[in-house]
Amino acid sequence: MTSFFQSLGLPYEWAWGIATVCGILLIALPLMLGVAMIIYADRKIWAAMALRRGPNVVGPWGLLQSFADGLKVFLQETIIPSAANKGLFLLAPIITFTVALLAWAVIPFNSGAILADINVGLLYVLAISSLGVYGTVIAGWSSNSKYPFFSAMRASAQMISYEVSIGFILICVVLWAGSFNMKDIVEAQRGHVFGLINGFVANPLLFPMWVMFLISGMAETQRAPFDLTEAESELVAGYQTEYSSMSFALYWLGEYANVLLMCALNATLFFGGYLPPLDIPVLYLVPGVVWLLAKILFFFFVFSWVKATVPRYRYDQLMRLGWKVFLPVSLLWVFLVSGYLMLTGHFA
Repeated sequence: MTSFFQSLGLPYEWAWGIATVCGILLIALPLMLGVAMIIYADRKIWAAMALRRGPNVVGPWGLLQSFADGLKVFLQETIIPSAANKGLFLLAPIITFTVALLAWAVIPFNSGAILADINVGLLYVLAISSLGVYGTVIAGWSSNSKYPFFSAMRASAQMISYEVSIGFILICVVLWAGSFNMKDIVEAQRGHVFGLINGFVANPLLFPMWVMFLISGMAETQRAPFDLTEAESELVAGYQTEYSSMSFALYWLGEYANVLLMCALNATLFFGGYLPPLDIPVLYLVPGVVWLLAKILFFFFVFSWVKATVPRYRYDQLMRLGWKVFLPVSLLWVFLVSGYLMLTGHFA
């Protein structure tokens, strides 16, 4: 895109700047539209599993319900508790929303369609996703209310606990791909099994890691059954209790953008990303972004399915799963994968 703007007579610096802004908009605007539509899809999936109809009034088949909800919160008054830290109270949802968008910069949508093709793309994703906890913790502390504060403490412990196991899981992927670059990880999955199947998930050694990554991703995004930070039975609404209007909407958008990001990571790291399921030439006639979108939608359905059917964990069960199951198993798997790769001469 930079060369295109240079061909219009712009100097390189201006061409690069404009191309970067255009790339950001090409990701951010469809993502925001996608978030609105998956909120609708989420509610429809829950309704279908509970034998209800879901949104069906606003627009054809209720498609405009999310936009109506967005307009409603936009017109509401922003209420700030008198004892709250006003600056941090308003900054917290902005952090959550912004961080949710930043990680998309390194997601490869196709072979040449990536905003920032950096060599440490996976480390960038880990660093950015770990910053998301600040939005929750700051909200809980600045609200000056006991329920949001308890929620913030839960969120910090929960996200730190599962980031550890996610780190070991991703080490297995990096060892097999031989790179932290997201596009290189996708290309390493081309014809990975029998020279036919695209994706690490078909590898018997990496399949358990994908299962753990999927569950850890639900915990990392505070998605049911691990939504202990919003457990209404004991915390009212958790860290969002004191929020209203657009501040609440930013948390809503940030949460779903994070869920979509986790779905994209599942597709990119284990299911071949923009590659078709099978390494067959005719399947490559379908654009890579279509394959990636289909995989993201599949994983989002799984997330919604779990939320609609699995009861919420207790907090002690959540911590036990993270520290006593996922952490030792993922650490053991790092030794198994690295040992297998050394024995087979993968590092030669």
